[in-house]
Amino acid sequence: MAFQIPSDLHPDLMPVAWLLGNWHGNGRGEYSTIEPFGFEQDVVFAHDTRPFLHYFSRTWITDDAGERVRPGALETGFLRPSGEGKVELVLAHPTGYAEIWYGDIDGARLTLATDVVARTVSAKEYTAGQRMYGLVEGALMYAYDMAAEGQPMQSHLWGKLERV
Repeated sequence: MAFQIPSDLHPDLMPVAWLLGNWHGNGRGEYSTIEPFGFEQDVVFAHDTRPFLHYFSRTWITDDAGERVRPGALETGFLRPSGEGKVELVLAHPTGYAEIWYGDIDGARLTLATDVVARTVSAKEYTAGQRMYGLVEGALMYAYDMAAEGQPMQSHLWGKLERV
C-alpha cells in the first residue's frame, strides 16, 4: 500500500509523518518476573491538522497458534515534535499510569525515554521506560524496555506492525 502524506498535515509533523496511519501485527513480551507471551496489536497514529499525533495502541494476548486469548494492554497519548529533531510523548494507561517521554527523531527512527512516570496507589510498581520505533522496509518495528517491580531496565516488548 502506497503511503501519501496528507495535504492538511501540520508542517511541524513532517519529521514523524512516516508514523501516520493504522498498523497491525504481532509481538512478543518477556520480563524477569513473568512468563514470556505473544500478542496481537493495533496501533493508530492520527492527526487533526494540529501539531501533534494522537496515538492509540490496543493489544490481545495470543496463544501459541496466534489466536486471541484475552485483551491485553491499552495506551493512548499524544506525540508532539518540539523542534530540532526532538519529540515529546504523553501517555496514559488504564492500569493506573501516566508518563511523559522525551526523545529524538533520526530519519525514520524515534527513540524515547521516560522523564516522569506517575502511578495511582493501586498500580503495580513501574519506574522507567525506553522505546524505539523504526520504519524498516515499510514495517513499523519497535522495542520497549522497562524498569519495574524492583528490576533494572530490561527488554520487555518488541513487535512488527504492517500498515493497513
